[in-house]
Amino acid sequence: MFTGLIQSIGTIKKNNLGVIVDGCKPFSPLNLGDSVSVDGVCLTVSELINDSFFANISEETLKRTNLAEKAQKNGYVNLEPALRLSDRLGGHIVSGHIDGLGEIVSIEDLKNSWNLKVSWDDINFCRYMCDKASISLNGISLTISEISNYGCEFSVAVIPHTWSKTCLQFLKIGEKVNLEVDLMAKYAEKLLKLQINDSTSTPHSVINSQWLNEQGWN
Repeated sequence: MFTGLIQSIGTIKKNNLGVIVDGCKPFSPLNLGDSVSVDGVCLTVSELINDSFFANISEETLKRTNLAEKAQKNGYVNLEPALRLSDRLGGHIVSGHIDGLGEIVSIEDLKNSWNLKVSWDDINFCRYMCDKASISLNGISLTISEISNYGCEFSVAVIPHTWSKTCLQFLKIGEKVNLEVDLMAKYAEKLLKLQINDSTSTPHSVINSQWLNEQGWN
């Protein structure tokens, strides 16, 4: 688990069946088996290389995230080590399991912040968007400031500190970003579906004296 509070900017490059991630010195030392959020993707440290590490990467991760594209050009990535139980939860609970990709629609430089407008590639995730909800964008915990087109487009406000300390400063219009919706929204949806199914299904059998007699427990 992570918080979405980035601790360093690193780089990622392709290496055989995996990737090498550099830039972990601010939160080193790392150990084999540690989890690190790389642009919001939870990767496992498979080999230590000074302040860098090698991580295997699955076909599913390559398909669902922007890491393949970034690894081809030694691109910048946001880095965060896994959350300790004693740490403060300054952002929100981020699992590191990317839901899908989004595309940067616009970048507006305002007086006190930057406004990013993002559109979902997969419209199945639009339903989780609502004003003031949390979202992880390239591993950064951000707050949704506005939604449009039934949540398929949304905006986030980025303060100068976040802009300068993360890879957001390198974003370009049309660039793909990793998105993870708030876990709370998915759990709430699941519970509501279960509740609806339970209310329309046949009541569960009750264990009582009649049931016991019918089963031969005299």
